[in-house]
Amino acid sequence: MANKPDPQTDPNLPMVFEIRIKGHLGRRWTAWFEGLTITQTDNGETVLTGPVVDQAALYGLLRKVRDLGMPLISIKQAQSGPPDTTP
Repeated sequence: MANKPDPQTDPNLPMVFEIRIKGHLGRRWTAWFEGLTITQTDNGETVLTGPVVDQAALYGLLRKVRDLGMPLISIKQAQSGPPDTTP
């Protein structure tokens, strides 16, 4: 078995989160949200997706959502670490 990092046990791998908020944010907010991918949905929501290095960084992102005054709909951990490329 190869020595592959395990996202479930390796604390050095970033967690990937999906933060869903009510309202649309333009792509110009990408830098402010530290490079997270910004996706607008047809139902008037914005989804911020990307790696978050630790809980302190996650709380920082949530503070930015709060400061915008946009309602937070949900937060979920999408995956950890790099995507699995095994066939």
